[in-house]
Amino acid sequence: MAAPAFALEPAPDREPLKERPLVVLVGLTGAGKTTLAGALGLPTLPNRRELTDRYILGGPVADRVERFRRVAAWRRAHPGGVAELLARGYVPPAPVWLFDGLRGEGELEYALSHLPRARFLVLEADPGTRLLRLLARREAFDRVADPGELAALAEGMVPAEVLDRALAIAPAPEVAEKLRIVVEESRNYGYEGVRRVLGGSPRALFLDARAPVAALAERARTWLEGTLADR
Repeated sequence: MAAPAFALEPAPDREPLKERPLVVLVGLTGAGKTTLAGALGLPTLPNRRELTDRYILGGPVADRVERFRRVAAWRRAHPGGVAELLARGYVPPAPVWLFDGLRGEGELEYALSHLPRARFLVLEADPGTRLLRLLARREAFDRVADPGELAALAEGMVPAEVLDRALAIAPAPEVAEKLRIVVEESRNYGYEGVRRVLGGSPRALFLDARAPVAALAERARTWLEGTLADR
């Protein structure tokens, strides 16, 4: 049986992840991280959701808002968040690994300090773009027990024309559910913090997530070839 792609326990067929080249995707839900990961075609670690279920929550938590709450409680004791898990982890040998993904200032600061061979691809997407993508992907994971009132959620978060487009895709309760996810993520992990930590860093590339994935992947590959060659 092949070794698992990630574990917190050392083994003869694994090496510390912190000593290996690592590409980290950064972005909120709906930014297109999974799509870009597929286009890049790099060996991929278990994603953020899988590591969170396994090592932080002890199992899946269906309600996204409750999930945010419980992860936030864990992060108060572990300000490095999921980056702490990565820095403690072991992986099978590979030229480079990809991880989807880190978010928030605490995680990114920890990763910069404790994962010295990591490079960061930041997919920036506005709330409206993320809302429309969440509605289009119809993933079972995107569930909220009590989303709240749609108009209150949308105020100051998405333009009226985007809300109209969303309501043409799905009924109001579903739009409210997805928008609540966008709101809660923005509250916990906004892009402003990402810019504060990674803005200007030679180890980070910022990408406009609205661009076609082929163009994003080509730009990312070119940048990674140069920056990883300098490692």
